[in-house]
Amino acid sequence: MKSPPAPASAPATAVNPDIDSERRASTFDVEKLVNFWDGGAERTRLRRAVEHVINSDPVFSQENQYFWTPTERYEAAVKRAVHLRQKIKELGWTDDGPEVQFAFRILGSELAFGVHNMVFITTIMKLGTDAQIAKWVPLAKDYHIIGTYAQTELGHGTNLRALETTATFDASSQDFVLNTPKVSSIKWWPADLGRSASHAVVLAQLYTQGVCHRMHAFIVQIRSLLDHSTLPGISVGDIGPKLAFEQVDNGYLRMQNVHVPKENMLSRYSRVASDGSYIKQGSDRINYISMVFTRVGIMSGEILPALAKACVIAVRYSAVRRQSELKPGEKEAKILDYQTQQLKLLPQVATTFAFHLMGSSLEAFCKKVNLQIKTERDFSSLPELHALSAGMKALISATSTAGVETCRRACGGHGYSTLSGLPWLYCRVVASCTYEGENTVMLLQTARFLMKCLALVDSGQPLPQSVSYLSEPVSRYCSAKEKTDFFKPFLYTEAYKHRAQRLIKDSGDKLQSLLLSGFELYAAWNVTSVQLANTALAHCQYIVVKNFVEIMEGLKLEAGVQQVIKRLCDLHALTGILSNAGDFLYDGYITGKQLDLVTSSHLDLLALIRTDAVSIVDAFDYSDQQLNSAIGNYDGNAYQRLFEWAQKCPLNAKVNLAYEKYLKPRLQAAASKL
Repeated sequence: MKSPPAPASAPATAVNPDIDSERRASTFDVEKLVNFWDGGAERTRLRRAVEHVINSDPVFSQENQYFWTPTERYEAAVKRAVHLRQKIKELGWTDDGPEVQFAFRILGSELAFGVHNMVFITTIMKLGTDAQIAKWVPLAKDYHIIGTYAQTELGHGTNLRALETTATFDASSQDFVLNTPKVSSIKWWPADLGRSASHAVVLAQLYTQGVCHRMHAFIVQIRSLLDHSTLPGISVGDIGPKLAFEQVDNGYLRMQNVHVPKENMLSRYSRVASDGSYIKQGSDRINYISMVFTRVGIMSGEILPALAKACVIAVRYSAVRRQSELKPGEKEAKILDYQTQQLKLLPQVATTFAFHLMGSSLEAFCKKVNLQIKTERDFSSLPELHALSAGMKALISATSTAGVETCRRACGGHGYSTLSGLPWLYCRVVASCTYEGENTVMLLQTARFLMKCLALVDSGQPLPQSVSYLSEPVSRYCSAKEKTDFFKPFLYTEAYKHRAQRLIKDSGDKLQSLLLSGFELYAAWNVTSVQLANTALAHCQYIVVKNFVEIMEGLKLEAGVQQVIKRLCDLHALTGILSNAGDFLYDGYITGKQLDLVTSSHLDLLALIRTDAVSIVDAFDYSDQQLNSAIGNYDGNAYQRLFEWAQKCPLNAKVNLAYEKYLKPRLQAAASKL
C-alpha cells in the first residue's frame, strides 16, 4: 500500500531496512490516515506548510537542547516566542487562523508565554467588556505587555471558593485594594510570572460595602514597563526548580495594599458602581469559563501530543531493536514481534486515537457553549461543559501519563536516556495530573454533576446530552456468544453504558441511604468519595468509547483506512473492559467465560494491528524536529544517532575537575604498582 512521504525533516541517510520493511508491509494508504487525523487533506497541507516554516528556521531548532541549562532554556523559549510573533506578522497569519493554531501546537511548550497566550488573553476576551478587550488584547498580542493568570495560591488550588486573596473596593479613591493577607494566600505557580510578566489577571474575593461577592478577575500591573522593576506593594519572583518545564518561569506573587483602577475589574458579567453597589449581569459560573476553555485546550495541545509522540518513538524503536531469538536458530527478533511488547504499545496507540477524537468533540462543544453565552447570554450548557471537561481532563491526563511511562519502559535502558525524548515527555505530561485542577478533585466535580442529573431522572426532567443515557433502557446481560461478537461496537458500547449506569445509580443509592440514616451531606459525600470518583471515571470512559464508535461509524473512507480505525476502536474498548474487569463482572453483565472471549479477541487484535503499527504512528506525522528523539527518527537509525548525540555532550569537552581534585593523586599513586 502507499506509504506517506518522508517528513520534510527526514535525514538523507539510508533508512534502516527493519523499519523500511514495516512500511512496505502496510495494508492501507497512510496519507489518507494522516488526512483523517488532521481533519482533511487541506488541513494536512496547511499544517505541513507551517511546519516547513518552523523547521527551516534556526531560531526554532531544538538541536542539543537536552544539554542546555535551565537559564538557557528559558532564554531560548522567550526568544522563540518573540520571533514567532514577528513571523506571524511577516507572513500575514491571522491570530484566529489555522496557521497560528498549528504553529503553537507544533512548538508547544518550547515557547515562553504559554499562559500569556492561552489564559491571560483568553480570560480578558471571555470576561472583559468590549472596551477592556480593545485596550488590553492588542497590547498583549504584540507582547507590549506580558501577562499571567494568578489564581492558585500556596494554600489553595482547585477549591476556588476558598481563595484568600482579597480585592476591596474603596469608594473614596474609586479603586480596588488587593491583598494577599496570609502566607497561604500568596499566589504560587503561575507561569510567565517569575521573570517575565508585567501584568497579571489576579483572581480575588471581591468585597464591596462589607459584603463578599466571591471570586472575580482583576488586571494588575506588577512590574514597570520601563525597567521591569517591581511596583510598590508587589513581591514577585521565581519559585525555583521543578521536575520539568525548566523553560517556564513559574512564580510567586505577594500583594500588600496594591491599588488597582476600578476599570481593571473584568466586567462583562458583573461590575461595581461608584458607590460600591455590586451589579450582577450573568451567571456566577462565568468566572470559571477561562479554566474550562484552558482545560480543553491543554488536552488537545499539550497532553495528547505527549502520548502520541511517545507512541511514535516507542513503536519505531521496537521495529528496529532486536532482542533474543523468537524462533530457535534464527537471528534475534524485532521486539515488536513479541506479544508482550504489542500488549504494552498497541493499546497506547488506540487510546491516542480515542483521545484525539474526544478532544475534537470537546473543542466543538466549547465553541457551541461559547457562542450561546456570547450571543444569547445562555449559560445553561456551562455546568455540563465544566463537568465533562473536568472528568475528561482527569481521565486523559492520568491515562496519558501512564501511557508515556509504559512507552518509556518498553524501550528498555535507552528509554531511560533523556536523548530518547521519553523522559522529557513523561516529566511534562505528569504535571498535567495536577495543573488546571487536581485529578481526584476533577473527578469528584464530575460526580457531583452526575448526582444532580440522577435526581433529574427520578423527577422525570430532561437531561443534558452527555448524560441522557441515564434515562435510557439498557440490557441486563451481555449477549456475546463467541469472540467475534466483541468486535461489534454496539455490544461493547452497551457494556460500557451498563457499567456507567450501574455505578452512577449505586453511588446515588449509597448517598441516599447514608442521608436517611442520619449522615449530614458533607459526611455522606466524604465516605462515598472513592466510589464517586470511580463512577465519574466510568462515565468518562463510556463517553470516550461512545464518541469513538459514533465517529468511526460515520466515516466514509477507503476500506483499508476504515479497517485500521475500526480495529483501533475495538482495541481501545476491549482494553478498557479487561483493565476494569471487576466492574463488568460485578453484577453478572459479563460472565467469566465471556471475559475469556474478550481476552482472546484482544490478543487477536494485537496481531492484526501489529502489521500496520509503524504506518499507524507514521500517520501522526510528527517531524524528527518535533520528536527530538535519538531513537524515534523516521529513518530508524537509533544506534547511530544515540552515539552521535552522546558525543555532543558538553561534559565530554570539559576538564574533569573531580579527577584533578580527588582521583588524580590516588590513580597516580597506584601507577607504579601496576
